[in-house]
Amino acid sequence: MVIEQFRNQNAKAVYARFREKGRLMPDGLTFVASWVTADLGRCFQVMECDDVTLLQRWVAEWADLVEFEILPVTPGKETAAALA
Repeated sequence: MVIEQFRNQNAKAVYARFREKGRLMPDGLTFVASWVTADLGRCFQVMECDDVTLLQRWVAEWADLVEFEILPVTPGKETAAALA
């Protein structure tokens, strides 16, 4: 789970870059879904990869516009099975 805080609440700059250049993700990093808060201050994204350095490369492309918090998550069903 990636939580993005738009620097200076500047969602327009983030979406302008997205329109111009796309997600700027390296091969091996997969976008699953995203949600944006009503005040346009944050975005929550689910991304998938097997190598954390792919996330680091992606973050570097956006760090001037976005502050990132990355939380490794797993589906609840898999957690329940592991704890059974």
